[in-house]
Amino acid sequence: MNKKKNILLSLLLCGLAVSCKKAENRESPSKSSPQIITKEQQDKLTGEEVLKDFMEGNKRFREGTVTVRNHTKRTRTLVNGQFPKAVVISCSDNRVPVEDIFDQGLGDIFVESVAGNFVDEDVLGSTEYACAVAGAKLIMVMGHQHCGVVKAAIDNVRFGNITATLYRIRPAVNISLSFTGMKNSRNNEFVKFVSENNVRIALSEIRKKSPILKEMEDNGKIKIVGTLYSPADGILQLVK
Repeated sequence: MNKKKNILLSLLLCGLAVSCKKAENRESPSKSSPQIITKEQQDKLTGEEVLKDFMEGNKRFREGTVTVRNHTKRTRTLVNGQFPKAVVISCSDNRVPVEDIFDQGLGDIFVESVAGNFVDEDVLGSTEYACAVAGAKLIMVMGHQHCGVVKAAIDNVRFGNITATLYRIRPAVNISLSFTGMKNSRNNEFVKFVSENNVRIALSEIRKKSPILKEMEDNGKIKIVGTLYSPADGILQLVK
C-alpha cells in the first residue's frame, strides 16, 4: 500500500513540475530584459520606427503587459555612454512617468521635463544635444490632460516665480479663445484644447528657433511629433 502511495505521490510531483515548467516558459517572453541599445542599432533606426515602437509600448503600458527590466544593471552599463532612441519634452507632473508610458528602459529616452512642457532656449539646447550629439531619432513634445500649469495659466494665476512659467503658457490660452463653451479651468474640454495648442506652439518653436533641428528634420534624420497623454486611461494621442 505504501509503495502505491509513493508511486502516486511521485507522479503527482512530476506532473506539478511539468506544469510549472510550462507556465515558466509561457511567462518568459514578458520577463525578458532587453539589451541596452548600441550605437550601431541606433544608427539604423528612423524616427518613424521609433514612434511606432513607442506607440506599441504605450499599448503594453495600458494593458499592463510591460517589459520587466533590471534597472540596476542598466544604470551601471550606461556609465560608458548613451544612445537614446528619442528625446521627449514632457511636463514635470509626477503623473507623467515618461519611460513607463512608452514601456522603455533607462537609456532609451532623453527626457526633458519642465512644468507645462514649453520650449525655451535651455530646452532647445538640450534637444539639439540629444539629437545632433547623442543621436536621438525622434523628438516628441508630450502634453497631458488635467495639467495644473495649464489650468493656472487659464486662470491667470500670479504667484512667485510661477508667474514667469505661466507666462510661457499664456500664448496657448490666447489662441484658444475660439473654443465654443466655458473658457475656464473647470471645463476639462477647454483645458484639453489649450493643452493641445500648447503642444503645437512648442513644435513651432522648435522648428522656428533651432535651425539645427529644422535641417535635421528636413533631411529626414529626425522626426518631430506632438502628443497628448491622458493620465486617466493611459491613452496617448497624436497632436497635429
